[in-house]
Amino acid sequence: MADTPNTNGADPAAAGTQAQQNTAPSLNALAQFTRDFSFENPNAPQSLAPQQQQPQISIQVNVNAKQLGETDYEVELKLEGSAKNDANTLFAFDLAFCGIFRVKNVPQDQIHPVIMIECPRLLFPFARQIVADAVRNGGFPPLYIDPIDFVALYRQRVAEAQKAQQAGGNAEPGGQTPPASENA
Repeated sequence: MADTPNTNGADPAAAGTQAQQNTAPSLNALAQFTRDFSFENPNAPQSLAPQQQQPQISIQVNVNAKQLGETDYEVELKLEGSAKNDANTLFAFDLAFCGIFRVKNVPQDQIHPVIMIECPRLLFPFARQIVADAVRNGGFPPLYIDPIDFVALYRQRVAEAQKAQQAGGNAEPGGQTPPASENA
């Protein structure tokens, strides 16, 4: 007889690794999709003529999230922008790009930052490509949006929510992020 316990042929080290995997924090993207998208080229074909100066480009970024189940969340990354030259709008776009994410084994106090920072960070490259393709298909050079610092946006929103609470409001740092502008 052997002095080792019966593990039914399973490797005890592998069983320990599986237990660690079951309790390790995880973030999984279950789906991603375009909820709403519009591109406007209101002054075409005149807007497609060579321009004397660089257009003024402005981009606003918002992040919204809602809980779908115990571990599942829908996160919406909203990008709105326009390019203007003097008083004329060359193009404008509005994109709501969403993802369904599953968050497991994350401490409760860290779930909100994960949802509002990491999830939009994972969605951003896909949303950026949609905008670049639409701008190019609209007759302009592709617009490659610079990477967004979702940590800074989150911190800014938390600070604004804390100010609102101190002022007597009942704001929480959930919902939308403040607009961010980018000039090119």
